Amino acid sequence: MLLELRQLKIQPGQQLLVEDVNWQQFESILAELGERRASRLSYSNGRLEIMVPLPEHEKAKEIIGDMVKILLETRQIAFESLGSTTLKNESMSQAVEPDTCFYIQNQAAVIGKNRLDMSVDPPPDLAIEIDLTSRTQLDNYQILGVPELWRYARRGVQINVLQAEQYIESDVSPTFPNIPIVQLVNQYTQQSQVAGRTHAIQAFKKWVRENLLS
Repeated sequence: MLLELRQLKIQPGQQLLVEDVNWQQFESILAELGERRASRLSYSNGRLEIMVPLPEHEKAKEIIGDMVKILLETRQIAFESLGSTTLKNESMSQAVEPDTCFYIQNQAAVIGKNRLDMSVDPPPDLAIEIDLTSRTQLDNYQILGVPELWRYARRGVQINVLQAEQYIESDVSPTFPNIPIVQLVNQYTQQSQVAGRTHAIQAFKKWVRENLLS
């Protein structure tokens, strides 16, 4: 007897790993789970991972995403924020749902699109993963060609830059080359966990005014 997905209960902070899933099965699982769900999926060569994040994961995702938007808007850079959109390429047998992602150089290519196909659409310029409850595998993003990936864990944020189809850890963000991203993300994300999001974002906006607008 085959189990249906609705019979599987995954608690926040836990993961379910399923082996030997073909692409058609993966697409069926995506359709069955639907768009409005708490879980995140990643798929690579028949290996499917389903993860349900904890509240601390979501809080970090939101504040880091907000910081990116503030910086882009301050610099008057056009962008599209696509959140946890499924990035998938059947020919590569890869799919991943980042915690959030941004189209910047390629923003015009995705305006008005409700579905993305990485075999024809460009990858996001920046993807962000929160690794508080699980560790992101780099393979999905490398194969899909995402040029910049941030991973935020308890020790802070790590910037990964794609070079020759491999990620290299960097202290500098190509998206924000003259801004101390590692320091800022770590400082204000940690501050939000102590003083709350509103206080941390207000302090970050003050830094932006004093250092980028003065």
